[in-house]
Amino acid sequence: MKTDRQRRILEIVEREPIDTQELLQQRLQEQGVVCTQATISRDIKQLHLIKEPVGQGRYRYTVSSQRNRLNVADKLRNIFRESITSVDFAQNLVVIKTMAGLANAAAAALDSMNIPYVVGSLAGDDTVMLVMKDTESARGFCEEIHDMLR
Repeated sequence: MKTDRQRRILEIVEREPIDTQELLQQRLQEQGVVCTQATISRDIKQLHLIKEPVGQGRYRYTVSSQRNRLNVADKLRNIFRESITSVDFAQNLVVIKTMAGLANAAAAALDSMNIPYVVGSLAGDDTVMLVMKDTESARGFCEEIHDMLR
């Protein structure tokens, strides 16, 4: 239901200039999708829609050029929240403990981020080891992961 509604929203904003949530809600209702303004607002945020100027003081919703990067960040947070059980560092090494069988997914997600201060990663069944450039990078990274898990 949500996926279908969000797919329709993307189709609508691509097809015509939608400048308000009310107009978007009306277009969805014309397609048989009944939802509240609050739902539309959440969908706009989750789809990373932004308003861009179209001239003469008018705007329209469009997909943010950073949508893919933002979606990867959201997915990474979800992977981490669901799989990581602990994270700690010793000098320039970061050790991430995961639920059994999920270390490779966590390591792949980290590798795809191309973090400049990560020299390399190694994953087992439930443990990921990251080699960082220095101790400060390791400490900062652990703090970021702890914040992400909260």
